[in-house]
Amino acid sequence: MLTEFGWQQMRVAASLDASFSATANTPHWDTVISSPLFRCREFAERAASAAQTICHVEEQWQEIDYGDWDGMPLNQWRREAANQFRAFRQDMTALAPPNGEDFMSFKTRILTAWQAICVRQESSHVLVVTHGGVMRVVLPSVLGMPLNRSFPLHIPFACLSRIKLTWADDKVSASLIFHNGAAYREAN
Repeated sequence: MLTEFGWQQMRVAASLDASFSATANTPHWDTVISSPLFRCREFAERAASAAQTICHVEEQWQEIDYGDWDGMPLNQWRREAANQFRAFRQDMTALAPPNGEDFMSFKTRILTAWQAICVRQESSHVLVVTHGGVMRVVLPSVLGMPLNRSFPLHIPFACLSRIKLTWADDKVSASLIFHNGAAYREAN
């Protein structure tokens, strides 16, 4: 569940005012897609309402399933999962939370969802409300980075990244227009 500060961060990222009304900087989203997890879905539904469009809740955009680690206090998680996360930083295929989703299955799920967006030529603006782990798969794909090199990417809470898709000869290319744009707007 988002705190009031979390709501504020998300509204700033999406250029919505405190009442979820569009501002002059708000793009017109034709489509809003959300992870099914409540912290994303609730915001996405409000953003879709502000844009006068429908929110599509899609299971594929959910964060990796951390299994037994989900909901664990951070200090306990760091203790119990430390060795796997050290290995994960060297080789992302090493992440396999007990009773959860291994990283390679997660990566395949996310890239399949991303591919579905890449073929949506009929929409001009799609807002996807999702999670940091998801962005750690999509952004390296867009940038042509090896996934194992994605850790330097700073992906804070309420991070807004814009990706432009262009189609030519039935091929799509993606360009990162900006990353963490909300923080940039707040700083200026």
